[in-house]
Amino acid sequence: MNKWYETKSSHDDVILSTRIRFARNLEDYPFPCRLDAEGREKVCHTVRDALQDIPGLTLHYIEMQSLSPKQAVSLAERHLISPEFATPQQGRALLLSDDESVSIMLCEEDHIRIQVIKGGLDLQGAFDLANKIDDLLDSRLKYAFDERIGYLTQCPTNLGTGMRASVMMHLPALSKCGQMSKLASTVSKLGLTIRGTYGEGSNAKGDLFQLSNQVTLGISERAALDNLKAITMQIATQERAAGEEFVKNVNVLDRITRACGILSSARLLSTDEMLELFSWVRLGAVYHIIDADIAGINELTETMQAATLACAVDESMTSDARDEYRAKTVQEKLFASQ
Repeated sequence: MNKWYETKSSHDDVILSTRIRFARNLEDYPFPCRLDAEGREKVCHTVRDALQDIPGLTLHYIEMQSLSPKQAVSLAERHLISPEFATPQQGRALLLSDDESVSIMLCEEDHIRIQVIKGGLDLQGAFDLANKIDDLLDSRLKYAFDERIGYLTQCPTNLGTGMRASVMMHLPALSKCGQMSKLASTVSKLGLTIRGTYGEGSNAKGDLFQLSNQVTLGISERAALDNLKAITMQIATQERAAGEEFVKNVNVLDRITRACGILSSARLLSTDEMLELFSWVRLGAVYHIIDADIAGINELTETMQAATLACAVDESMTSDARDEYRAKTVQEKLFASQ
């Protein structure tokens, strides 16, 4: 079965993925921070049993303490869990679909974090699937819900809908032209936030940014999705306009072709260097300056992260061996026909 990032998607020149996340808690249990390991395990088993028979969807139950550190970090690299969830703790579990489009964290900050990822811009598709899972759980379990406030969550910023909707965007022209601070200030006034690759406090490696809704209380899910989609399309339009001008500069063209040259001939390639070079090559591909497969770059961005690569090949491999393998794989995937 193909992973979500292996298929061509809409607006993929700027938008890599769409994510919908619901935070939910069970009425009969304290928040995870107030539960002991036995209590957390009981919550995990309760939710697991309630999701045994979703039509058309198979979810694999993974106890987080059964994973090696690299396996856990690999899940975080692929945005299937939060970085905090990767730290070993008894009584945490993950439900994961074969195509990795659905991941449900159990006993992270809240009892249940339902997450759906779709390629490109597909807010409605991601929401519909997340909502289907949420409705099924709601029919079988008793959520912590208040008629006035909405869904009750450990962090007050998630009260109300408990929904975070986000899009991952590649914004090389706006970023390299120094426009991101102004953009961040603008979207914050519109109820959105723009952050780095892994959310709050993270850097935007490879000019990848996460745009998401900030407000969950006093606003409907539909209004939040419509607002996010409208602002996403505006930013995409700005990026395309900036990109058209940006690639007219000979220095930019030089950076694009140099990045392509390094990727096609490097013997060693670190994750950070790969992402930075990918940003230039992706920019060149979008404007037909060079011939490179955007879908292939997206796939390599997911699969060539340090822990993910090690888990796929050999968890004991040295950093040099990993960088050598990454360089060779990128050349085979992106430049095989050249």
